[in-house]
Amino acid sequence: MPIVGCVLPGKSAPRSNLAAENTMQSINTHLKILIAILVSLGIAITGYQIYVMEIPLTEDETDSIWSLDAKLEFEAIKGLPVKAQMFIPPLAQDYVSLNESFISNNYGVSINQQNGNRLVTWSARRATGTQALYYRLVLTQRYSSEPPAASTPPLRDPIVLEGAEQVAVNALINPIRQHSADIETFISEAISRVNDITDDNVKLLLGGDTSPIAKARVIDILLAQARIPLELVHTIRLENLPNQQPELWLRSHNGERWLYFHPETAQQGIPDNRLVWWTGTEPLFDLDGGRRGQLTVTVTNSEMNALRLAEMTSNSGSSQLLEYSLYGLPLHAQQVYRVMIMIPIGVLVILLLRNIIGIQTLGTFTPVLISLAFRETQVGWGIVLFTLITALGLSLRSYLEHLKLQMLPRLSIVLTFVVIIIAIISLFSHKLGIERALAVSLFPMVILTMTIERLSINWEERGGGHSFKVALGTLVAATLAHLLMTIPELAYFFFTFPATLLILVAFMLAMGRYRGYRLTELMRFKALTKQG
Repeated sequence: MPIVGCVLPGKSAPRSNLAAENTMQSINTHLKILIAILVSLGIAITGYQIYVMEIPLTEDETDSIWSLDAKLEFEAIKGLPVKAQMFIPPLAQDYVSLNESFISNNYGVSINQQNGNRLVTWSARRATGTQALYYRLVLTQRYSSEPPAASTPPLRDPIVLEGAEQVAVNALINPIRQHSADIETFISEAISRVNDITDDNVKLLLGGDTSPIAKARVIDILLAQARIPLELVHTIRLENLPNQQPELWLRSHNGERWLYFHPETAQQGIPDNRLVWWTGTEPLFDLDGGRRGQLTVTVTNSEMNALRLAEMTSNSGSSQLLEYSLYGLPLHAQQVYRVMIMIPIGVLVILLLRNIIGIQTLGTFTPVLISLAFRETQVGWGIVLFTLITALGLSLRSYLEHLKLQMLPRLSIVLTFVVIIIAIISLFSHKLGIERALAVSLFPMVILTMTIERLSINWEERGGGHSFKVALGTLVAATLAHLLMTIPELAYFFFTFPATLLILVAFMLAMGRYRGYRLTELMRFKALTKQG
């Protein structure tokens, strides 16, 4: 009689194995994709913070800040109202203003726009004697945003001249056109021609005045004949120099960007350490109701912590640098998260010690929690206190074992005993003047209790030697985790760039599939390797 429903084992096994292989292959692919996503996100976010938001990599990194001080001194004319006007630098350029202040006694202060420039006006109904008005601007360049694109100025009409001046201009324009190919080369050639003061045409147009402002005026006339726009730009050097004088530059728009030229050397491109103060032909300051006006400009440089500078720029509204970072939390919350953010680092240390080296510990989190207690006790005192409390607790646990108590009452008694031990140690430490030992209260009591319980069980099941090895491994792991978690540079980096924790998670995922030998196992199986 045939047997119905019987399936030969050899027939179904290949299908089962194939399904298992497909499932495992799918899991491996999923894991690789997940790791790639986490690493990409971590690198992308951190790179954006470093290279785009320019967050400093180290806490000790500093940046330059510049202080520009302008002092206007004059003698007020008795009986006349005083009105002093001075151009001040624009705020929308390659620098971020950290602070701008106007210091004056009994003067009204107002800021207006005039021909694209910022103009401050000090005014007073009556003033006598020597007067001093102060202006200060503190700025930095690190966190400056891209300046808005300037609109193309309209084409200008030629300046109408008469007689010999027109003839001289025509005589200069013709060779300039022949030796130029575009706006850039035209301006360079015009500057070179005007600075040749041996030329009779140039002498006529300068009228004996060879100052930079006179040369700029002649260059402006020549460019007007070609309908090329030109602006006179007055700059200041961002250098530690007292009593600076504004430096004149010329700029023209080629339809895409501003081109800067030196009016005497024809140098193209304004140096990075130049700050545009004002544009036009008008003087820096104008004074009504006063005489013998004198302006002194001083620029000084100082260093500021880069992170503090970032916070200042963010608070001023010029940057959203730290708006959505951990630095936006209250200070007390920041202190908590500075510790919490380092716990994954301690966990990573335990993972490497257990899975790669093969050190045995009491779980994963027990060494990390002990390492957190080391932050207050320091490593040396922490090891001593941990060993003392654990040894006394094991003694009590061994005694309670003889009483045949259940686990819950036994743990309750051990916990109470741990509290008593901690209190006694703190009391005697205080009497002996050992202040560091007072931090024993920071040891997690529950963790100590569970450590004593697990060590005791380990002792009963696998002997005292193995328990000692596990306890020693726990202390070694806690010490290494503590040393790594308390590195200031590392703590700052992970707190400032928390997205790097995603990379740590990806590494932990990869370690989760590690099935190779541990270093301690290689030593154990060394004899078998020789026999083989």
